[in-house]
Amino acid sequence: MRTTLLLILLGCFAFATQAQTQKIGYADTEYIFSQMPEMKQLENDLKTHGTQLENQLKAKYQEYQTKLTAYNNMPATTPDAIKKDKETELAQLQENIQKFQQDAQASIQKKQTDLMEPLYAKVHKAIEEVAKENAYSFVINSQLGAGADVLLYNDENYDISKLVLKKMGVTPSATASPTTTPVKKN
Repeated sequence: MRTTLLLILLGCFAFATQAQTQKIGYADTEYIFSQMPEMKQLENDLKTHGTQLENQLKAKYQEYQTKLTAYNNMPATTPDAIKKDKETELAQLQENIQKFQQDAQASIQKKQTDLMEPLYAKVHKAIEEVAKENAYSFVINSQLGAGADVLLYNDENYDISKLVLKKMGVTPSATASPTTTPVKKN
């Protein structure tokens, strides 16, 4: 009985000791990004790009309006073939405007992704360095907006993926290995 009690106490002590070596921190990525000087330039670049696209859209819409007005002001004696050509042209212009709007939205998203990618990498690297320098086992994200990662950094020593696979009777391939969780790109 004493041996069992001693083993239980030693187990609890070992667990408590191990638990004390794990440090968990959190980072507010929205705050970090908002404080980065690069964000002001990024916002300006996005605004400039958006303004350019908006001006192009306005020009396309103005062309459509001009041609629509011309069509509406056609004399009643205008041949049907000419009216039909103008209607086809107006329909094509409408389609072009809609396509341009979709392409512009995609262009803005791509531009934002391209501009943010180096900032994500910079923040991720800094989080990882701080975590290692200060012996954090895990760093979680305090801002859990749409698409945000929960885990920003994890010490691979605490990864139990291979143990889970073993428990399920699955042998992982030699090329597959779990990695640290990167900061997600929004």
